[in-house]
Amino acid sequence: MAPMNSVNREIPLPLRGLEGAQPFGGAWARHAAQPRKLLSAGRPTKVLGSLEEAIRKSGLESGMTISFHHHFREGDQVVNLVMEAIAQAGLRDLTLAASSLTSIHAPLVELCRKGVIKRIFTSGLRGELAEAISHGLMDLPVVIHSHGGRARALLEGGIEPDVAFLGVPSCDCYGNARGWTGRSACGSLGYAMVDARVARTVVLLTDGLEEYPAAPASISQVLVDWIVPVDSVGDPKRISMGATRMTRDPRELLIARRVVDAMDAAGVIRDGFSFQMGSGGASLAAVSFLRQRMMERKARASFALGGITSQTVRMLEEGLVGALFDVQSFDMEAARSLGVNANHFEVDASFYATPDTGGPAVNLLDAVILSALEIDTDFNVNVITGSDGVIRGASGGHCDTAAGSALTIVVAPLVRARTASIVPRVDTVVTPGETVDLIVTDRGTAVNPRRADLKDALAQGGIPTVEIEDLAALAEGITGKPQPVEHTERVVGIVEYRDGTVIDVIRQVKD
Repeated sequence: MAPMNSVNREIPLPLRGLEGAQPFGGAWARHAAQPRKLLSAGRPTKVLGSLEEAIRKSGLESGMTISFHHHFREGDQVVNLVMEAIAQAGLRDLTLAASSLTSIHAPLVELCRKGVIKRIFTSGLRGELAEAISHGLMDLPVVIHSHGGRARALLEGGIEPDVAFLGVPSCDCYGNARGWTGRSACGSLGYAMVDARVARTVVLLTDGLEEYPAAPASISQVLVDWIVPVDSVGDPKRISMGATRMTRDPRELLIARRVVDAMDAAGVIRDGFSFQMGSGGASLAAVSFLRQRMMERKARASFALGGITSQTVRMLEEGLVGALFDVQSFDMEAARSLGVNANHFEVDASFYATPDTGGPAVNLLDAVILSALEIDTDFNVNVITGSDGVIRGASGGHCDTAAGSALTIVVAPLVRARTASIVPRVDTVVTPGETVDLIVTDRGTAVNPRRADLKDALAQGGIPTVEIEDLAALAEGITGKPQPVEHTERVVGIVEYRDGTVIDVIRQVKD
C-alpha cells in the first residue's frame, strides 16, 4: 500500500522521474523556522546576545577554518575581537583565511604561539605579525594569494571556510548587510561578499543594526546565519592610512606625471578607455594628472576599476568617467559615493579578478598603474618582502591586473632610503615580468623588450626611455652593491600566482 502523507494523500512511491521524492510531512517538518501565525509572536531575528553565543551556535570546532575581510584595513576591530573570543572558548589549531592582515593584527602573534591559529591564508601581512612569521613563528608556511586567486580558491574549494566572521557597518535583524551606511561606513564589501557565498556558516558583526529591510543589500539575508551587535566594527578614518594614502612627495608626483605622459603617448587616453590605479603614493597620485589630461583631450573613460578613491569619485561626478566598479573603497568619500551615485557599482572579488570565469573585469582594463617594492631586470615585481627579506606588503590585485590589462605600468622611485628598487634579482616574485610592460621611475622609464610596439609609440610621442639594466646599474651606483638577504632553508611563506600555482616561496630570515 502506498504511504499516506500528513494531509492524508496517498503518494505512490517511488514516482517515475522523481525517484527520490518523499511524502509531505508538515509545513515545518523539514525546516528550522518555527510557525509564526500571530503578529504578537514578533518578527523572526538572527540577532544574538553575544559573540560567545554566536561562536557556539556556529558549530565552530578546533581544527576548522574561519575567514575575515579587510575592508577596514588599519581600522579593523573585528579580527582581534573574534580571535580573542575563540581563544577564550578553548578552540585550537584553526586555519585563519583573511583577505588581508595589517599592523593592527599584532595580537594574533600570541595566538599563533599558543596554538589557537595553526595556519594562515592571506593576501598580505604587515607589522609585528609579518615580522614574527618571517622569523619562523609558524610551523606551517603562510599562503599568500592575490585577490583574484583568493576568490578562485574560495569558489573552487581550495579554501573552505567553516565560519565567516564578517564585520559590516549596517544590517537588519535578518542579515541584509551593506557597507556604505552606518557610523562605521567603509564602502564596498567586495571581498566579504565572496566569503558570505561560500562559508558553511556566516556570522555578521555590526555596530549599525537597522530596521528591516536594509535594502539594497551587499550581502543577502539568505546567506546569513547569525548577527552579533558590537561596540565597533572598525574605524573608517584609518582605511586610507599606509598604502592608500595620497602623496605629497615630489618624486612620486614626478613619477605620476611621467606615467600619464606615457599613457598619452601610447594612445590610451581616448574616449571609452578604462583604467585602474593601484595602491601606493605615485600610483594614486597619477589620477589627478590623468584627470587634467583627459580634460585637455576631451576624453571620457568608460570605467575605472579596483580600489576607489575620492579622486575617481570626483571624475565620476564630473562626467569624466562613466562608471566605477568598486571592490574596495579606499577612503570615506568613496564610501559616501557608493550610496548616492547610481553609476558607482559595488562588485565582488570574483567579478573583479578571478581567472578562468566568464571573464573578470581586469580583462577589460586598458591601463593599470601599480606600485612595487622591487623590480628586477627581467621585469619581475616584488610587492611582498622588503630589502631585508621580511614580509611587509600584500599581493593584492597586483598580478591579477597586470595579467588582464592591455598596458601594465609599474612605478617606483629608483632608490628608497639608500635601498635600490631596480635590482638584478628581486627577493620574492609576485608578478611575473611577462605581464609587465613599462617601468616608470624618477630617473628613467624602461620598456619591456617584449613590447617593441610600445617603445616605438613612446619614441614617437617624445618620451625618452632607457634600458632596465641601466636603471639597475644607476641604482647600484647610488646605494652600492647590496648584500644578499640571508635566509635559512626553511619556507615560511608560499606565494601563489592567481591560478593557484606556486610562483615563489619566502624563506625564514636569519636572525
